Amino acid sequence: MTTRILSGIRPTGHIHLGNYLGAIRSWVSMLNQVDECLFCIVDQHALTTAEDAKDLRKNTLTIAAAYIASGIDPIKNHIFVQSHVPYHTELAWYFNCITPMGWLSRMTQFKDKAGKNKDQAMTGLFVYPALMAADILVYKATHVPVGEDQKQHVELTRDIAQAFNNYVGAPVFPHPEPIIKGETARIMSLRDGTKKMSKSDPSDYSRIHLLDDNETIQLKIRKAKTDAEPIPGEIDGLQNRPEARNLLNLYAIFTSTSLEKVCQDFEGKLFSEFKLKLADATVAHLGPIREKMLELLADETSLLQYLKKGSDTANAVGSAHLKEVRQALNMV
Repeated sequence: MTTRILSGIRPTGHIHLGNYLGAIRSWVSMLNQVDECLFCIVDQHALTTAEDAKDLRKNTLTIAAAYIASGIDPIKNHIFVQSHVPYHTELAWYFNCITPMGWLSRMTQFKDKAGKNKDQAMTGLFVYPALMAADILVYKATHVPVGEDQKQHVELTRDIAQAFNNYVGAPVFPHPEPIIKGETARIMSLRDGTKKMSKSDPSDYSRIHLLDDNETIQLKIRKAKTDAEPIPGEIDGLQNRPEARNLLNLYAIFTSTSLEKVCQDFEGKLFSEFKLKLADATVAHLGPIREKMLELLADETSLLQYLKKGSDTANAVGSAHLKEVRQALNMV
């Protein structure tokens, strides 16, 4: 069976360290393990919240540059913009017609974003999991790398695939498997170690952007929240110390070592000293990525050509699969 990966990022605000370590970096590690990789910039999902739709064009190109600068070869792989492939929204409508509202109303992210004013939430926010399912199934993707918080969406995608197959009486869609990365991919806020690093946090010091310069990165790490206790020699000593664990975890990632080894190497040290080492490691890792991103963004013509190449492939695959879908639905 041909293995195909599909994943994507919403182009909302600045792309940050959490996006890179939690998603893009793990994608790069999979490039040689599957037959085909498709990486989407899901700009239509950004329209579900008005504030995220601001600067959409700029943010879309920035995400594309981040994909490439992080190691995704746009020639060997397919990088494209969701709205450039109309089959996503066509398939999403078919899915809306066979997906119970109860399935959508149980989605955690809808509850979180709609809050207490569910009746005032936009329809797009309610039905966007069906569009996410279409993003995956329009290419018959077999595997979807996601964070733990997105696992529910892949499970819903599998349910929708089965519901559609039952509806038409044929195995049109596969049941894609989620690929969940380990704890090292869960990057927490620099201001609150119990919360994920997020674009929505009002404090810019809670996250490191991939386009931050070296001085800004160093400043944000110096200001990162820690505690007054020294670094323990064992991982067990990090219990109930989320900020300490987060910073030590980042150092482990950037130096390609284990969290246990980092604890051993810095046992007894204070975070004022450790942060200097972490800042150096972060700058060394992110500096080349930032420079490549700036180079790509300065040559917009070439960047758009990469996106067109990717969308040409995505449209060819999507067109063939939607033809099969329409036939299964007995459409003329």
